Amino acid sequence: MDGSQPSAYTPQGFRALTFHDAARRFAEGADTPRAYLERCLETIAAREPVVQAWVMLNETGAREAAEASTARWRSGRPLSPIDGMPIGIKDLLETRDMPTRMGCDAHRDNFPKRDNAGVWALRQAGAVVLGKTVTAELGGTQPGPTTNPFNAAHTPGGSSSGSAAAVGARMVPAAIGTQVGGSIIRPASYCGNVALKPTQGAINRGERQATSMSTHGVHAGCIEDMWQVAIEIARRAGGDPGRLGLFGPDVPPAAQRPVTLAVMETEGWSGLDAAARTAFEAVVEQLRAQGVTVLRRGDHAWIEAFERAIDGAQAMANAITAWENRWGIRNLVDQNPEGVSARAKAGLAAAEKLTPEDYRARLMQREEARLRHAALAPLVDALIAPASPGPAPAWGGDVPGQPLTARPTGDSVFNTPSSALGAPVVTAPLTAVRGLPMGIQVMGQPHGDARVAGFARWMLETLEPVVV
Repeated sequence: MDGSQPSAYTPQGFRALTFHDAARRFAEGADTPRAYLERCLETIAAREPVVQAWVMLNETGAREAAEASTARWRSGRPLSPIDGMPIGIKDLLETRDMPTRMGCDAHRDNFPKRDNAGVWALRQAGAVVLGKTVTAELGGTQPGPTTNPFNAAHTPGGSSSGSAAAVGARMVPAAIGTQVGGSIIRPASYCGNVALKPTQGAINRGERQATSMSTHGVHAGCIEDMWQVAIEIARRAGGDPGRLGLFGPDVPPAAQRPVTLAVMETEGWSGLDAAARTAFEAVVEQLRAQGVTVLRRGDHAWIEAFERAIDGAQAMANAITAWENRWGIRNLVDQNPEGVSARAKAGLAAAEKLTPEDYRARLMQREEARLRHAALAPLVDALIAPASPGPAPAWGGDVPGQPLTARPTGDSVFNTPSSALGAPVVTAPLTAVRGLPMGIQVMGQPHGDARVAGFARWMLETLEPVVV
């Protein structure tokens, strides 16, 4: 594994770290999970001083788990296809062997010594829980120290900053992230990952049930590893209480060419980076050249109605989440006012201006958008859009004495629709803009996760990556 930092990113030139192919070598005796882990640790040692993706590593526990996995593969009895996979866990999720500090000083002593449902499932599948990855404070917008793996002057995105950067830096083949607005898909776009933000509730969130749009998902170097991690969790821990859980095959879905796609412009279209738009349109033209019908909002009244319904989705999603989080953050601030950032306190102040009527109105707006999305099912196989308004923006920190920087981890405007709709979305690293990654997202109907993964896999295997 090469520990050097790339000078510029291209989808053609970058080789992501993958696991499924190594697992075949384990079965043949040509490689072992312990050796694979040691290569990951070598890359971490080389890249971590700059990338800063990790809050904590449990190297001793990881080596013990990798040794046990090596013995299982040698005896021909692996627990699952991801047995031995080193994996990072976003530091919002509880782990029995490491603290869970949530990127927040107020939680610096938080060590519940229990596993989140998804973490438990990963251990049951034989995965090697290597460490906790950096999260923006409380899963919000106050950045941690992580830098973009392709240019340290730029953000890795948030709030799943460390998970995305650890995969982009080839430190691990997969990592767990979470999303309420854009916290899986946007950092995946910025860091050159594939990622799944599943159907709402499809992967059991364990203790993290407070908000109605939060989902747990997977960052990975390839579709195969992304899907295998997600389905191994779901097979063991299911979905959230009252939810059906993730549907799909026990092996990664085959590549599938979509027949008809629709472009999802969102309210972010007018502010889309010009070079990013050029890259996205080049992908659209390739889809058409492959025989895929691509519709725009002007081509059908139903698509236009959907676009109007998701106009304002960012404010809607932010308000719903702010209302649902306000009591937890208020209690935290009251108990430890110095342990919470000024940015989180400003968000709390805005949340406390909301009324129950405001919340009801936003829920009604969300329901209307979901109905308009459901109406598209007979018309299109999926929707496509840029996964971010452009490549990762530069981030040098807030300026003392000046107002706090707006959106320091990037703009979620292209991501909040899928969160509000509860819809599955996969991002694919198909473009590069100014030497940095920018993903293309594919969004489907609820419980169509496997189908969307198949479409994204076909795009990655068929389309020529675009560099602008």
